[in-house]
Amino acid sequence: MKQRKIPQRKCIVCGENKDKHELIRIVKNKEEGIILDPTGKKNGRGAYICKNETCINEAKKKRKLEKVFKTEISDDLYEEIIAMK
Repeated sequence: MKQRKIPQRKCIVCGENKDKHELIRIVKNKEEGIILDPTGKKNGRGAYICKNETCINEAKKKRKLEKVFKTEISDDLYEEIIAMK
């Protein structure tokens, strides 16, 4: 039987390729703005961050999400990301 491919995604902070389910997905869409996507299926532009605290803190420090989505990100979203890991 053929083995299924596991989708790979790249962390926007460290640049490591990992399995899609090992990363946190953040989505920007017109209806809801910028939100966390635990299902990985919401419509919109997505970005992935590792679940480790160093990547999350580095993303906040270097404003990685703001650069990817070209908009301002609240500190509340980073708190949600930390709580989700």
